[in-house]
Parts: sequence; C-alpha cells; structure tokens
Amino acid sequence: MEHESFEDSEVADLLEASFIAIKVDREERPDIDNIYMTYCQNMTGSGGWPLTIFMTPDQKPFYSGSYFPKNSKYGRPGLVDLLLEIGRIWKSDKDRLVDAGNHLYLEISKINQGGDTGSLNLPAVVSAVDMLKEHYENNFGGFSESPKFPSPHNLLLLMRYYSKTGDAESLVMVEKTLVSMYQGGIFDHIGFGFARYSTDPKWLVPHFEKMLYDNALLAIAYTEAYHLTKEELYKDIAAKIFGYVLRDMRHEEGGFYSAEDADSEGEEGKFYLWTRAEINEVLGNEDALMFADIYDITVSGNFEGKNIPNLIKSNRSELETDPQLKKKLVAMREKLFLAREKRVHPFKDDKILTSWNGLMIAALSYAGRVMDNSEYVDAAEKSAGFILSRMTSEDGRLMGRYRDGVAANYGLLDDYAFLSWGLLEAYSATFNLLYLDKSVVFTDRMIELFWDDEKGGFFLNGKESEKLILRPKEFYDGAIPSGNSVAAMNLVRLARITGSAFYELYVEKLFAAAAFIANKSPHTLTHLIDAYMEHTSPSIAVTISGDKNDPVTKEMIDAYNRRYIAFSTIVLNEGGSEIARMIPSLEDKRRIGDKATAYVCRNYTCSPPTDDPDEFRKLIV
Repeated sequence: MEHESFEDSEVADLLEASFIAIKVDREERPDIDNIYMTYCQNMTGSGGWPLTIFMTPDQKPFYSGSYFPKNSKYGRPGLVDLLLEIGRIWKSDKDRLVDAGNHLYLEISKINQGGDTGSLNLPAVVSAVDMLKEHYENNFGGFSESPKFPSPHNLLLLMRYYSKTGDAESLVMVEKTLVSMYQGGIFDHIGFGFARYSTDPKWLVPHFEKMLYDNALLAIAYTEAYHLTKEELYKDIAAKIFGYVLRDMRHEEGGFYSAEDADSEGEEGKFYLWTRAEINEVLGNEDALMFADIYDITVSGNFEGKNIPNLIKSNRSELETDPQLKKKLVAMREKLFLAREKRVHPFKDDKILTSWNGLMIAALSYAGRVMDNSEYVDAAEKSAGFILSRMTSEDGRLMGRYRDGVAANYGLLDDYAFLSWGLLEAYSATFNLLYLDKSVVFTDRMIELFWDDEKGGFFLNGKESEKLILRPKEFYDGAIPSGNSVAAMNLVRLARITGSAFYELYVEKLFAAAAFIANKSPHTLTHLIDAYMEHTSPSIAVTISGDKNDPVTKEMIDAYNRRYIAFSTIVLNEGGSEIARMIPSLEDKRRIGDKATAYVCRNYTCSPPTDDPDEFRKLIV
C-alpha cells in the first residue's frame, strides 16, 4: 500500500481533501496496534497488516480492513473508492458513521480485559500439550500447514513438559520442527539468521523479512534443545543465529536493531535468491555442482525461476559426520556470502526497542552460560548496559524506542517484562547483582504501572501513558509471548530467588485472571502455561556460597550450567549486605570452613550442604 497508494498523488489529494492521515509504526506503538487490530478482527472476522482504520476524530473506528488496492479489483474495494464514499457520507450523513463508531466502541470495550476471576488448573498443562499434538504437522514439524510460524514458545513448553513427564512424543515434535526449520529456506544458509515465517508447509519459501525477536526466541529454543539433548547440531544453529545478529544487527554501543526488510530494489527476496549461473560464476563449475546438489540449486529454480538455498532434500547425517565435506561447504558459503554482500542490501530498521533487546539479552545470556561462551555474555551485558544508560529516564522509567541518539515513548508492559527476563538470565550468567536488582526494580515498577487492580493481569500501557480510547490487555501468545505470559514467568522465578511472598501473590492473581482463556484454549497461551507448570512443579534451588573466582566455586557453577535442570534457580552468595538485602534467606547459607559450599533444596527441603563438587553433581541429578 505504501508504494501503490500512499506515494500516489491521486490518493494523496483525496486523503488531504477529507481526512487526516496518521501512520503508526506498530513496533513502536504496540498498544495502538493492539486496540485497532481488535477493532478490525471484530468488524471483519480477521486481521492482518497493513492495518487500515477509518475513525472519527474521537478515535472511534467505523470501518476497517487490512490491504486495500488502489482501485477496486478481485472483489476487494479500492482505497480510492473508499475515500470517495466515506468522504461523501461524512459530509451528508455524519451521524451514521458516528453512531457506528459509538456502537462498536461499547462492544470492543468489553473484550480482552479478563474474565471473571477463575482458577487455572493442572489439566490445562496436559490440554495445552494435547492441543499442540493435534495441530502438529507430521511431515515437516510446526503447528500448521501454511503459513508456518516458528512459535518458539510452543517448543519451549514441550521441552519442559518432556523433562517433567518423559513424554517422548513432545520431544519428537520439538526436534522434528527444529531440524526442519533449519533445513528449509526460512533459514538463511548463506548469511544465517531466520526469516519471519514460511509461506509453504516445507519451510522452504520464507517471507524474507528478518526480525530480532524471532532470532532471539529461536536462539533460546535451539540452545535449550542443545542443553537438553546435547545434540551438537542445535548448538551450531544457535551459534549461526548469534553470528548473524552480532554481525549485522548490533549498534556500535551494544543495542540491537529491530529488523531487516524482505525487499531490496523493489523485489521481495531479491537479495537472497540465486540462479544456477550465479553459483557457477562464484564457485566455479566443479564446486558449484557439489553445492547445487546439496543446497537444491537448479537451472529452473525452486522459487519463481530462482533458488532459495536449502537442505530439505539433503542427507543431514552425511553433512554432519563428514568433516572434510563440512570444511569445503564452509569455504563455499563464505565465497557466496562475500559475493552477496556486493548486492543492494534490504533496508535495515535501525530503531532499538527495549522489549526485543530484552529477548536478545535473555538469549545471549542463556547460551553464553550453557555453552561457556564469554562473547555471548559480553554482548548481552553491553545490550543491557545500553538499555540501562540510554533508554532509562531520570525517574527510572523505561523508554520504548531509541534511534539517532534519541530515546522516546514511555515503555509498555512488554518493555518491562522482556527486559526483566533478560536481566534475570544475565544474572544467572554473570552473578552480577546489578542485573538481579534491576530485574526486581523493573518488575516492581511494572506492577505499579500496569497492574489491573480490578480484574488482575497487566494492561499493555501504563497508568501514565498517553490516554487512548481503550486500555488494552493481552493474554494470547502470538509470534512472541505476551507481556502477561513473560511477566508470569518472571514473577515465578523472582518469588523463588528472593523468597518474597509479594511476587507469589501477584502471580496467583495473574493466573486467575488468565484462567478464562487458559482453561479453554491453553495452546494459545503456551508461555503462560509454561510459567504455571514451573509454578506448580517441584523446584530445585541451588545456592553456592563462595568467591566467584575460586576454582571450586567455578567448578560447581560449571556443573550446574552443563546439566539441564528445568524448574531450577541458582544464586551465588559472595556475602555482603547487598545480596543479604535482596535475598534474606541467604543468611543461613554461608561458606562452611571458609570453603565454597553448595546448598541444594528440592521443593523447599534442603540436602546437607557440601563443599565437594562430585557430591554436588550427584545432588543436582
């Protein structure tokens, strides 16, 4: 619509004659997007972007839709015709449109605020997994035929459910999906990183746009799969995701950019597609023959006469077990990458969003801890430092967006929840008390600014935010988990780390507020169901009292990091008033005999403390 209509002089003249045109960046203002997408879905039965809304001056919509062509065709009304007709009615029968807006406002205001206080129950966990099994696509994984979205939070729930119950089918679904996504064209086999979604069942043809949030959440999913199974392929894929993000999506001061467009030179995917002749030119005929055979490069092409490199038809075990072949393919890929770099790049959306940076901080911290990779942890810390220094106001409020030296827009729920998640992971990776303290501070501020005292749960925008027509509240997990789902997980983990009944109280109320959805459609709130499973499962709380640089302390921390332990937390007690203030229970968990000492508590019952790393390993089995 941007090129077809909004840059067109005829459309511009019609807009200026009768309308005030407002363009909203939904990534900067997800609160506005949420409200008017709810309107569109209620009016039309569906939604999507671009989202087009016609509203009265008091913000009440009376007509909406997604894509409108410039002129009417294919049974779709054209934007020109709509502008003429709505302009005519507004002048001749304004009350008709105003009344329509008022009526719809009364209907919408009842939606999405939470139902009557209910009770989330354990069968919802099993139901969520069963529903994912029903929707699972057996041939190539994922939870739909097409389009296919990665939805990493579904995979995280299934892995944790497998670890809790031993349900093998859950892990099979996860591994099939992770491998199939990587083999498909949704993964960029030349420059790395994942595109937003696949338009076909095989994960072959992506919508070529790359989003920071997708790559962060997928990196978490692949890292957790590696942590759980010790399968090196998943570690390798996570490393490739991080390689792309650290190379192409990082601000010089450490923050991460939002996205890269699908288009270049006016064509979707042009940057990523190859002809067989181009492969021959870069690699030479002999190497090109090998590369083409493995990566499905043909003369006729696998997409609109050109080729999306993919491994769908390849023998994966051969590629992973033949070191000479792997080395040769790496050299070929590097040549193709350098050749591709000379092309016109897609536009990079270089705004920095607090919420999405929080997800990447979580991903890098978790991977850095599990893989013992200091580069990842350093990158997470730099991003966290950027947000804390550049995107936090003098009164301690988070700002939502940074670009060209300017931070703007008071942070929304996702900014507080996602950053707190990242900071909790950064604490587990570094044991820097600043990150734990800031996670507590931002969680407390989140409760203060966004909590619904009447029905429970968190609103998307804060008490001090710009007043909009409605105050939206989102429970459903979409392409990314909702702010309420992530907040629930943070509250569960903070309650366990700090021992604070304050967080327990709020997480119980949050689960009650979401119960009206979670008990009916639990597969639509998989991250919240995951948080509920963590909340209700037997927990393991590890405290290591010792100096961070002591060899025995390091050995114990490394042993914990290497072992996959769902529903667990770890705290390092180096002593001092600051950690005693944050976690009063550590008063009883000190070093014994001036030696590094580990305390392992299962479901609030603690084993005798130990200073023996081997004994510690046995306790965390």
